[in-house]
Amino acid sequence: MTAPATGSAPGEDEDAAADGAVPVPVPVLNVANILTIARLVLVPVFVVFLFAGPDTDGWRYAAFGAYAVAAVTDQIDGSIARHWRLVTDFGILVDPIADKALTGAALISLSVLGELPWWVTALILLREVGVTLLRLWVIRFGVIAASRGGKAKTLLLNVAIGLYVLPLAGPAATSRAVILAAGVIVAVATGVDYVYRALALRRRAALAVREGGTVGNDEGWADAR
Repeated sequence: MTAPATGSAPGEDEDAAADGAVPVPVPVLNVANILTIARLVLVPVFVVFLFAGPDTDGWRYAAFGAYAVAAVTDQIDGSIARHWRLVTDFGILVDPIADKALTGAALISLSVLGELPWWVTALILLREVGVTLLRLWVIRFGVIAASRGGKAKTLLLNVAIGLYVLPLAGPAATSRAVILAAGVIVAVATGVDYVYRALALRRRAALAVREGGTVGNDEGWADAR
């Protein structure tokens, strides 16, 4: 299930049709989608800055700045789209791609530089790919809405990755390791939760089919994390 490309809230299209009004199409090039595109553009910029001077503080701060701006757009573009009714099929498709491109590029880059264990990168990327496959598996029955745990995972990983990009030492370096560990734990826990919710959605769908009904998900607007 996808959100209406017109930007109307669920149920409003039916009300508008009943009143004889025509929903106003939402342009693809809107504020929310521009922020999403900007995040995609910043991914290679971040990688270039990071590898241009991995042992140079100036380049590290530049890479951190690029990552921080991209991470902020990740936190606000979906909220803007929903609040201002700017939801489009383009945004629904590209937003999660931009999220995973940013996180994946950062994790892989830090592992290549030897600053992040490869098992951490592999575990998080496996979780992200797994959740995406789960969403595709149940997409015809509904969208698995984002949980608070999923949003907490995104925040923890963004903060941890940003701190790993910075040239830190001592207690600050220890704190980023603690935040990363918390993010990994939440990522695994929410990944298991997504499996449970996907199976539950499939069971409800099978039951609805047997009873001659339909199955839907009124939370389909939420970002899946």
